[in-house]
Amino acid sequence: MEIKFICDAMLARLARYLRAAGYDTALAGNAVSDREVLCQAVGEGRWLITADRKIIEHKSARGRVVLLQHGSLDAQAEALGEYFAMDWMGRAFSRCLLDNALLVPASDEVMLGVPLDVRQSGEIVMQCPSCRRVYWRGSHYRRMMKRLRQWQGDESTTF
Repeated sequence: MEIKFICDAMLARLARYLRAAGYDTALAGNAVSDREVLCQAVGEGRWLITADRKIIEHKSARGRVVLLQHGSLDAQAEALGEYFAMDWMGRAFSRCLLDNALLVPASDEVMLGVPLDVRQSGEIVMQCPSCRRVYWRGSHYRRMMKRLRQWQGDESTTF
């Protein structure tokens, strides 16, 4: 069974990286109460990832919450990796970083709006079917991929 997550608003950056790694990761809004986030986590079979110590006081938090320390993204990823057997590379860049939807290959029509050098490179271009955002292996991808590889234990930076 695939591990699914929900991150509280304090861990939005970690949520983006979990999505970049291909994990189904919801993001709780700023105005959502602890009780609502816990109900969503339980109802959707998700692990709640939080840095909020108060949330573990809730009865429904038992067996459903992973408490991380405030601090660096790398330290949070390391702690999460110690709790779960994280595969940071297995499904990398298969989800939209914004809305968590699974990406699909870009259509010929969408490809017309992609920079010419990207089209001519023959690289794979993906699109979110929900928000329509288009993804290719540009500098943002390379920066995120480098970090995912480091978390995976592969210090190589060649793509």
